[in-house]
Amino acid sequence: MQKTPQSVTFWLQQWQGGSEEALEQVTRLVYRDLRRLAQKYLQGESPGHTLQATALVHELYLRLSSVQEMDWKGRGQFIAVAAKMMRRILVDHARRRRAAKRDPVPVVLGASSAAGSEPDVLDVDRALEKLAAQYPRHAQIVELRFFAGLDAPEIARTMDLSLRTVERDWQFSKAWLQNELSGC
Repeated sequence: MQKTPQSVTFWLQQWQGGSEEALEQVTRLVYRDLRRLAQKYLQGESPGHTLQATALVHELYLRLSSVQEMDWKGRGQFIAVAAKMMRRILVDHARRRRAAKRDPVPVVLGASSAAGSEPDVLDVDRALEKLAAQYPRHAQIVELRFFAGLDAPEIARTMDLSLRTVERDWQFSKAWLQNELSGC
């Protein structure tokens, strides 16, 4: 891949080298993808969710600005790290909201989620942590596929695996997580 001033890899390497403007350039180049990821994350949230996609991307930008000591390989790795950070932001946000609901101060809640609806972000996070403890590579594939939106060939290149291994691990992981979340 040629590293031009319009490539994410070029700017990631500039950022790693200490360039002040590099993170802004990387963000500009992948902003649409980051916003799409944020919208995807927030799509499954309850109607009263207070975090917006733009705010999630901006919070991500603030957290990314403190991560300079990484050996950046390219766009796929950056999106994977961004997806993991977004997941952390949402989990932190959900924990704060859940803690606030336990406060003695009355809270007016919006529409409650129906029983049998999709599991909340904390349930998914717990299940993914369990998967990571038992099958770390599988959990990384789930993060790259589901949270970063990478397809199987991109994951195979990013993780230096065969396409068949990625597809097999993805099928196993989906079944494992579905089984784990059905008990939530």
